[in-house]
Amino acid sequence: MQIITRLDELNINDKTAIAIGKFDGIHLGHKKLLKYILDQKQDGLKATVFTFEPSPEEFFVGHPVKQLFTRNEKRNAFEEMGIDILVEFPLNAQTAATPPEVFVKTILVEDLKADYIAAGTDVSFGNKGRGDQYLLRNMSKELGFELCLIDKVMLDGQEVSSTRVRNQIADGEIPMAKRLLGSDYSIMGIVEHGKHLGHTIGIPTVNILPPVGKLLPPFGVYSSLVIIDGQTYKGMTNIGRKPTVSNDNQVGVETYIYDFDEDVYGKTIEVRLLEFRRPEMKFDNVEQLKAQMEKDIAMC
Repeated sequence: MQIITRLDELNINDKTAIAIGKFDGIHLGHKKLLKYILDQKQDGLKATVFTFEPSPEEFFVGHPVKQLFTRNEKRNAFEEMGIDILVEFPLNAQTAATPPEVFVKTILVEDLKADYIAAGTDVSFGNKGRGDQYLLRNMSKELGFELCLIDKVMLDGQEVSSTRVRNQIADGEIPMAKRLLGSDYSIMGIVEHGKHLGHTIGIPTVNILPPVGKLLPPFGVYSSLVIIDGQTYKGMTNIGRKPTVSNDNQVGVETYIYDFDEDVYGKTIEVRLLEFRRPEMKFDNVEQLKAQMEKDIAMC
């Protein structure tokens, strides 16, 4: 997958099918949008995602916003879907002021060779958000690209949105978040050396530090799946600060992997959360912690 992050990289040679969106959480609505451009690959068009970096929400609010998908997680997800080109359009005071007509004609059509554009009916772009579905309709006739406008996806009578997914994650409603996303909510990271307490008490775990800015569910124990080198294993994951054995307030994602005994330090793994089991607890001693972990292993 080709990744474009700078304005001087925008000029490409192949005709494209472009999906425009924030893609702050790749949920069912986003996946419906992406299917339309992926279908255009059979006509020889390059499936292209056009998004913004930082996200418009973060840029205009002026402070970091917790993310459902980090930048690297989005890149991995798009590549797995078969996207050919990912444009992470640099959003700053100058580019945000681009007239929407210039945005469509110069950037999308002339630079990125858009032959097909897909967007939600609530699409907004260009100076003061003046670019919308109606401008795209008019310019599609003028410039000759095919336009596909997609209504919001509904689930249980409510709109599927990144905000709705965030609320479910924050409440620990992991199965519902999965329904909205169309896939498990996951956390990726590099396996780090911890205190090796798990090995000491006979319950070895793998530890990753969640990426900065990643939205985490409530601290506690979750049943999980762990992806290592393309293989899937069942696991039990604790998210939190490990108050029984640590005072440094470092938030970690610690997973016991069933029927697994390999050295994975330094490897990137993916932890897919399945269901919240219990909140994080502080015990009086390590023996109590071990007893509870054994109960958690049996439960998960």
